[in-house]
Amino acid sequence: MIDPRIERLAELLIDYSLAIEPGKMLRIEGLDVAAPLVLALHRVAIDRGVNPYAYLSLEGLDEILLEEGTDGQLSFISDSQWRELEAVDAVVTIWGRANTRSFTQLDPDRHRLLLATRRKLSNFLWDRIDRGDARWVGTQMPTSAHAQDAGMSLAEYEDFVFAACHVRDGEDPVAHWRSRSAELTGRARELDRVKELRIAGPDTDLRLKVEGRTWQPADGRLNMPDGEVFTSPVEDGTEGEIRFTFPAIFNGREVEDVRLRFEGGRVVAAEAGRGGDYLSSLLDMDAGARILGEAAFGLNYEIDRFTGDILFDEKIGGTVHVALGSSFKHLGGRNESGLHWDLVCDLRAGGEVYADGELIWRNGTFIRDAEPAEAEHA
Repeated sequence: MIDPRIERLAELLIDYSLAIEPGKMLRIEGLDVAAPLVLALHRVAIDRGVNPYAYLSLEGLDEILLEEGTDGQLSFISDSQWRELEAVDAVVTIWGRANTRSFTQLDPDRHRLLLATRRKLSNFLWDRIDRGDARWVGTQMPTSAHAQDAGMSLAEYEDFVFAACHVRDGEDPVAHWRSRSAELTGRARELDRVKELRIAGPDTDLRLKVEGRTWQPADGRLNMPDGEVFTSPVEDGTEGEIRFTFPAIFNGREVEDVRLRFEGGRVVAAEAGRGGDYLSSLLDMDAGARILGEAAFGLNYEIDRFTGDILFDEKIGGTVHVALGSSFKHLGGRNESGLHWDLVCDLRAGGEVYADGELIWRNGTFIRDAEPAEAEHA
């Protein structure tokens, strides 16, 4: 018997996150371990008159490609992949693996090449999303591997995930996320007026130019769970230093205690307590990998612990995160890269953020509540 919380999550994704209309084409993508949610999404989509199809992969295929494939094979994108992404109206990406460390021992340079190839496809889809031609949402399928990373039993982790999505018994998920959307939209409109942010905390003093950039409320329409506001900083306007005490994880590989120094918008010095070689390989992925493509405030205070999964960790209430690499064009970003790597800075103890010289955030919370605004609809 399927977990009723999975069924409610499927309904939330179809009816709220995507708001997909009858007759439209929906692609449901994930690994085989996500089968229960794939089936639930398929069932709900059929019930709503949508035309769904599943794009499933098997765990281990990418590992074989990385271990045995040529550079040409790692760079290959078929014509059918382009055509599918050009034709689809909406996509649900389900994250979740049976082994979250399967890439750990593979060649980082070859992995970097594969990531750059996949980024071409995702950038193509994001161009369509930015034009309003397609929609996308990503969510998590609870698995034993992710539960282990988070230090929980599978049952505890399932409770954690579904609570963060607000799909527990007796909850009205759509009503919750509509209310959060109004709050987050109000905060985003306030930040639209800011020219420069200064992030201050332990071993951190970073200035970000954000003048002319738009802030977006992350209200459950692109991720589920959600709860942040984000933008793309001005490319040459990042100066100073920042330390990330949470481990930075990218495709299953972990880098600990990352410290970055920026000059003229670029990382000019980087060090890590562990995983420094991998950090360097990602920074050298391409010309845009050393530039920030995102800056964001984590505002989901129901997510109160580090889990090793960026879907949750970047929304931890009281944190700030930045992403190296690809930026968001619809927010004014101009940086292009095969990388988009989120790194989370915990500001819940001793952290401050200033907007144009005025203190707006202390110890993980904004000093003043935002005025609710009419929720934005993607």
